[in-house]
This record gives sequence, structure tokens and C-alpha cells, in this order.
Amino acid sequence: MRILHTSDLHIGKRIGQDRERSEEYRAVFDELASVCEKEDIELVLIAGDVYDTFMPSAESESIFYDGVKKLAQSAAVLVISGNHDDPARLTAAASLAEEQNVYITGNSFVPARCAKRGRTYPAASGKGWVIMQTDPTPEHPEGERVYVNLLPYPNEARINEEKTDETYQEKIDRWIAEGNAGNTEGLPSVLLAHILVMGGIRTSISEREIDIGGARQVDPKSIAGFGYCALGHIHKHMKVAPNAWYCGAPMQFAFDEAGSGKYANVLDLTAEGVKDFKEVELHAGVRLARLEAFSMEDALEILEKNRDCYVELTLNLTAPISRDETRALHAGAKYVSIIQTIETKSQDREYNTKGMSSSELFKTFYKKGHDNQEPRAELLELFLSLTETEEGLS
Repeated sequence: MRILHTSDLHIGKRIGQDRERSEEYRAVFDELASVCEKEDIELVLIAGDVYDTFMPSAESESIFYDGVKKLAQSAAVLVISGNHDDPARLTAAASLAEEQNVYITGNSFVPARCAKRGRTYPAASGKGWVIMQTDPTPEHPEGERVYVNLLPYPNEARINEEKTDETYQEKIDRWIAEGNAGNTEGLPSVLLAHILVMGGIRTSISEREIDIGGARQVDPKSIAGFGYCALGHIHKHMKVAPNAWYCGAPMQFAFDEAGSGKYANVLDLTAEGVKDFKEVELHAGVRLARLEAFSMEDALEILEKNRDCYVELTLNLTAPISRDETRALHAGAKYVSIIQTIETKSQDREYNTKGMSSSELFKTFYKKGHDNQEPRAELLELFLSLTETEEGLS
């Protein structure tokens, strides 16, 4: 079965406080739909974080439903919720989406309603799993079937479980085993999951820090039995195990991603394993550029060269720029975030918190009030667990 894997759309996420990116999100779906048609995709996997917040705008929801409808013109579409998504809200229209051959799974694990709605369709489904079937072809007279284990972003609260003495790793192993319960025929299998696998190093400040000192990381051994693991949660395109990939977000969301490519994974999953795997580079999102200048003249020149980018500009000056100069800089590109560094004789220590993760911010704040001492590990864990409940801070 020919599969496309994408994730971490974060529809509604802006650059800065006011630069919305609706047209870019629409362009991303158009580009993915074009890839589906060109690559003859039969099944699209979206591995969570559809939206950037628990309460997406009406426009964000319109972008998503219009987008997946386009994808479903070529292929069946499976979607799971991520940590930024409200699973109940995301799945509210699931029964209507199914009529378009789009199947959305949240933490209630409601099985898909099986019916033939396209050339690829759900033949059987249960709690946390679905078997996708294709129409017969000369090459495959009985069609092809793939088993998909569905694991939306998992924690006890979301899955409505009481806390027990089980470790998080033990829970993950149990949840994955439950999702494998329907694969009695040993079909080629996919794990579609929004989790943090050990080795999935964070590389962007656009990813909220939720691992709580490693407590929420998953051992790669837990996912070793699948033909392919379609993972979401990390925004960089990266391989974390022989069979497991984070395809990454399809757009750049933070300036520390400047210069990095964005991709969707395309592959054939067969009884013999993955074949014809390729990384398809995506270009629909506006690129981010991190630039530096030492004078207004230099700044205006480099902004002109990057007029089609969103720019983070560090200005190294001896005096603050004027209001008119600020206006001139903001006119130089689609969006400009200006960081001024002013050379002075002061020896006072200053803290630059831009780009810090949640734990780094907390440590900096704590050390300033406690004679530069590090916070206790349990205090840091408590702080990070509280930030995790604020779905959509990043």
C-alpha cells in the first residue's frame, strides 16, 4: 500500500503575535494533495497536532476540513490527535468526516465505521486499530491490506485511567499491545502515534517541552515490531529507529529552524516491509531567515535580499534605532522580528530569554532569586507538569 506520512500541522500558529499564516496552511494542503496524486498515494497518515491550540478558530477548522477533503480525493486519510489538540473537539465531526473517507481518532478510541468510500477504505476496526483495504488491481487481485495501530497523544488523564504503580513505559507497552489486538492475521503493520521516542532530540523552540526530564520518553524497543512507525511530536524530519520516522512539521514555525528543509515521507508498505521510501521536500510554507547586521545600511540591504522570507534580525549597534528606522526595517520583508543589542560600558549582567525552553526559563528565574542555585529536580518536574496542561503554549 502506498502511504504518505505527515504530522504537526499546527494550524493557527502565527509568527510573532500578529502575523497569521492561513494562506500558507492552505498552500501546504494543496502541495500535499499534489504529492498524493503524483505518487499515487492510497493512504495518508497525519500523526497529530492538527491545530496549535485546544480552541482553534473557525478559520483554522475550515482550513483543516477543506484540506483533508482535498487529500481524500486521492486516498483514505487517518488522523490522530496530538498534545496540542483537544481530542473531543477534533473528533466532534468524525462521523461526517468518515463520509469523505477521512477517519479521526482521539483518546476515546471510537472505532471507524467501515464502508467502501473510495479505492482505499476501512475493512475492520476496533479500539485503537483499523485495517485498511485497497481495491483489487492486476498486480494485487485481492487488493492490499495494512493494519494500523492508532495511538493519539497518550497520558492517563486523556485515556481516562486512574494513576497506578505502572511506569509510563509500562503503560505505553500496554496501550500499544491493546492496539495490536486486532492483527490476528499478521498483516503488514503501521504504528501511527504522537509520542516522544528516545533519540527524538528536540531541535526547535516551537516544540513545547513536555518530556519532564525524560519521564515521558518511549523506549524504541516498544515500537520495534512494526513495519513502519509514523510518528508525530518532533518538528524536525528525523529517523529515530530502523523502522521509525518523525516526518516533521510541513512548515517552519520558529527561527531556530531557519535553513532546515521540510518533508513528507512516502513509502510502500508490503508483506516484505518498506519499499520505495522517499523524502519529498515541501516548499509551500514561507521560509524563515535568521540574519545579523552591524549597521542600518547593512540591515536594509540584507532585508532586501530576503524580501520573501520571515526574518529574525539581530542588530548590533551602539545606540537604539529611531521610530522611522524601525518602520523602514519592517517594510523590508514579509515579517521582521528585530533584536537590538546595544554596546554599552555597563558590566551589569543581563539575561536574554529569547528562545529558551520552559525548563531553561524556570531555571533562569529560580537562580536569580536563589543565589544562582539550580532548582531541585522535583520542583522542575512539578513546573513542567503544570505547563503541560496549558495546551498550545508553543
